[in-house]
Amino acid sequence: MFTDIALSVPLFFGGIILLTGWLLYRALPTETLKHHFAFIACVWCVLQTIIGLSGWYLDTTGLPPRFTAIVVPPVLLIAYLLNRKKASSWIQNIDLKRLTYLHIVRIPVEIALWQLYHLKKIPQMMTFEGHNFDILSGITALLIGFFAFNGQMQSKSILIIWNILGLCLLGIIVGTAALSLPTPFQQLAFDQPNLAVLRFPFLLLPGFIVPIVLFAHLAALKQLIFKKE
Repeated sequence: MFTDIALSVPLFFGGIILLTGWLLYRALPTETLKHHFAFIACVWCVLQTIIGLSGWYLDTTGLPPRFTAIVVPPVLLIAYLLNRKKASSWIQNIDLKRLTYLHIVRIPVEIALWQLYHLKKIPQMMTFEGHNFDILSGITALLIGFFAFNGQMQSKSILIIWNILGLCLLGIIVGTAALSLPTPFQQLAFDQPNLAVLRFPFLLLPGFIVPIVLFAHLAALKQLIFKKE
């Protein structure tokens, strides 16, 4: 954890982590799935907290970068779930409205990134002052959710397009963040690199929040495209 920033910043970010987990928990269709998710999420976050506080991720010189241990397991789990036949039925029954509203977490995430930039922990390009427009996904989630699920917008195509655009915005910030890390692969922001995500609790942005946002988009698209009426 950074010792040169106000405690309110990591506490605010901790609230975002809890909100993200709670929103996905609420969207899951059965109590069994909710309990499984809560258990896995708690174990994963505790594990990453221990590793993060140990300073293990701060060594960025090796190959592959240690940072991959934060992002690869959640991505593999998402790929497994989306391609597993037995998971198709419960994915099709996830509350699509709640999945859509889940993306409101991207608003406070962007506020947190803006704070971290002004504390010189991430580059400007990772904020809405730079090249990151991911906050639009959070703002439009409120509008899309309201009109799509209150009888005023019936077209699935609009939801599909919105989710695809949301994935694109997510991909832009993820790519920017990855290329701004002080690793052998760094290509951006050499004057003020992306240091925050190497420390607790901010490492749970790529390790927990981003995977949940990614899953919400992909699960929604799978449901919208393949679910039978």
